[in-house]
This record gives sequence, structure tokens and C-alpha cells, in this order.
Amino acid sequence: MSLDTTLQQAISTIPECLAAGYVDLTTGMLIGIKTVDSHPQEVMDFLAAATSDLFQGPNVVSIENAFKKARGKENDARHYFREIVVLSENLVHVFMRSKKNQDHVAGFVCRKSVNLGMALTKARTAMEAVEAAA
Repeated sequence: MSLDTTLQQAISTIPECLAAGYVDLTTGMLIGIKTVDSHPQEVMDFLAAATSDLFQGPNVVSIENAFKKARGKENDARHYFREIVVLSENLVHVFMRSKKNQDHVAGFVCRKSVNLGMALTKARTAMEAVEAAA
């Protein structure tokens, strides 16, 4: 199944989901995106860069390294942060790092009224399909 189809299915499956996207942190590119509304291209361009900063910004990397050191896992190549949830005024943004490719992150955007636990559960399930399609 194609990534676009899988992202569209994620929007249908995750409660109150308005958008789903997939970002390659290495290249900083937005690999795929599906939304229920249209958005200006400049917003889409910033999305991949913002996601990269969220997971790979210098302060985030420093925190990850400090946690690894405290746990005696300095040589572990895996990233410490797997999921990040951002609550904005009107939306819930769920970002998930791929287990298959640590340089890929999916983002799911839901209305603020969503049950956060249900959104996370459904997003985790959708992530498996997104990873398989990417």
C-alpha cells in the first residue's frame, strides 16, 4: 500500500484527526502528507524543519545524551525520545519516531477535543502501517 493511502487511512482511523505527515529527519524533507484542509506551501515547508528541530535540535540531543549517560548507555545509537505530544490552543500534535528507521517521524494532528489516550493508541497502531508503507 502507498504511503499516501496509509496516511489517509490514519486520518480516518485516529479520532478527530485532521492531518498526517511523514518526515525524513536526515534530509529534512516531508515525504508525505494528507490533510482534510488545504494549507499554504510555506506552512508545509516549515513542518519538516520544525519536526527535525523537535527531535534533533541541539538541546534535545544534549538531553538525550545526558539521559543515556545517567543510565550507562552512552554507546547506544538509539534515540531516547520516541514520542512527543504538543498541545496547542486548538490542536493536539502527536509525533512518533519510527522504530524501523530512527530518522523518520510521523506526525498526526487532531482537534483539541480528542481523547488523548485514544489518539495515542490509534496513532501507535497507524504508525505500524505507515512504517510498512514508507
